[in-house]
Amino acid sequence: MLNQAPSLNQEPSLNLAPPHSAPSPMGEHFELTASIGGRSQRVVVTEVAASLRELDVDGVALVQGYPADAQPPWCAGWVLVPWPNRVAGGTWSYDGVAQQLDITEPENGNALHGLLTRTPYRVTSRTTDSITLDAGVSPQPGYLFELSTSVRYQLVVDGLRVTHRVENTGLRSAPVALGAHPFLRLGSVPTEELRLYINADTHIEVDERLNPSGITTDVSGTRNDFRTGQMVGSVDLDDAWGNVRQEGDGSSLHYLEAPDGSQVQLLMDASFGYVQAFTTTEFTTDGGMVTAVALEPMTAPADAFNSGHGLRWLEPGEAWEASWGIRYLLPRRSGGIS
Repeated sequence: MLNQAPSLNQEPSLNLAPPHSAPSPMGEHFELTASIGGRSQRVVVTEVAASLRELDVDGVALVQGYPADAQPPWCAGWVLVPWPNRVAGGTWSYDGVAQQLDITEPENGNALHGLLTRTPYRVTSRTTDSITLDAGVSPQPGYLFELSTSVRYQLVVDGLRVTHRVENTGLRSAPVALGAHPFLRLGSVPTEELRLYINADTHIEVDERLNPSGITTDVSGTRNDFRTGQMVGSVDLDDAWGNVRQEGDGSSLHYLEAPDGSQVQLLMDASFGYVQAFTTTEFTTDGGMVTAVALEPMTAPADAFNSGHGLRWLEPGEAWEASWGIRYLLPRRSGGIS
């Protein structure tokens, strides 16, 4: 389950640092540092795209960083709304009328990762352990709907909880899906030496443009079975999985594990029924190119505007919230947390 806010006997001791001063195409950088439950936490989020830029617990980096003056490599940390992943050809149909979204992935001819990845968000709330940023979606070619959206980042004892909220502020039913694009890491351990676990039973097959082919396969006995883990350095991924294995409350857990047993975990609530993994050996950092892996929570798979899978329709005035989080699990020999 996602971590709850600290209890009264674990009141956070938190400093809200001023925005980073370095110029950045991502606008202002907002840094929170905390001491919750006898541990230290730190997060940095950006004004543009409300992206998760840095996260560490007890000094251990859990999100892959990149140069302060650079665009996020490979969409690192972006909030993906009102759809994650792709819309094939940028085309779909609403009430029988063809809609054409802007093509934002020209190499594959698709509309990629929603409408707010270049948008400055507005900070609307800060508490001692959280920050909330808002942005709106206005009617435009290919998406005729009006939305109010927000994302809340809250530090917790062993990491971060992220809560998205979307409200339909228009006059017609609106199709909505959510996602995020965090690149996870475990401190100084090279990412290629981490073991990736994806607790999902089916793999979504794609065509040459990385759109779903309509075929979903059982992962048992295939190279797409990550339920018992595979080394990041041995795989090349831009893949999605469905039928995630859920706990009694609907939550699911996927993670990277280091040789010492420590883990960085992606926790998703019941709204997130899909997970995407993407690997690259060309992630730009201050120290040069490194191997990196994104583990992406999604409420719907690619091309949901056409398939309808996982797509949520919000009526005028209706709001929806969904949450996911990142958690640091200590090595077992150190008396790790569960």
